[in-house]
Amino acid sequence: MSASRSVSTGCRLRRRRLYDHVVRQTAAVTRDEAATALGLPRATAAFHLDRLAAEGLLDVVYERRSGRSGPRAGRPSKLYRRSERHIDVSLPEHRYDLAERLLAEAIEDAETTGEAPRAALDRRARQLGNEVAAAARGAASAGTSSDAVMRILEAHGFEPRADDDVIVLGNCPFHTLAREHTELVCEMNLCLLSGLLAGLDTPQLQARLKPEPGHCCVCLEPNPTLHS
Repeated sequence: MSASRSVSTGCRLRRRRLYDHVVRQTAAVTRDEAATALGLPRATAAFHLDRLAAEGLLDVVYERRSGRSGPRAGRPSKLYRRSERHIDVSLPEHRYDLAERLLAEAIEDAETTGEAPRAALDRRARQLGNEVAAAARGAASAGTSSDAVMRILEAHGFEPRADDDVIVLGNCPFHTLAREHTELVCEMNLCLLSGLLAGLDTPQLQARLKPEPGHCCVCLEPNPTLHS
């Protein structure tokens, strides 16, 4: 690998790590916070954060973290958060291949067995969630079942982040499909994640439809039957 290509690869990796860190936080982060979290020089973190903002992947906001106001409060800090816009680039990750597979299998099942296409799609989505969980268990490292859930969600582009006791999904890997066929794709997503939780034997969590702007339509929250 040439020196220039090696530098370029390193920049992409650092930028990806910074993007991942920012979108997993529930509040906007400063350059210092991002640099400290990833062990980077502040100038390096600032450079890549500004590039991500210039590319429309992060939004920039200005806040006074001291809580003071008035002429002696000092300059507001520059903070970064996930962009409100959705841009079709490699960040955030899309997994339309999974959606295509599920839709094709559901159509084939419906034609072969006479099962309703929607029922076949939901069943196939749950089955795929079980399969993903089984594969993760086979290659699992030490950690809790909740850790496994977070790792799998990250690997499949959901950008999970913990918000108190709820796991919020910052990205929908099927965003464009969900925008055009909302009910169909969101229900498929719900079944996929329900199958994942069942396959990981994680009864303390349940998948629930909770559409909110800027998030996946599904969130993972404590199972009320185990927390009553």
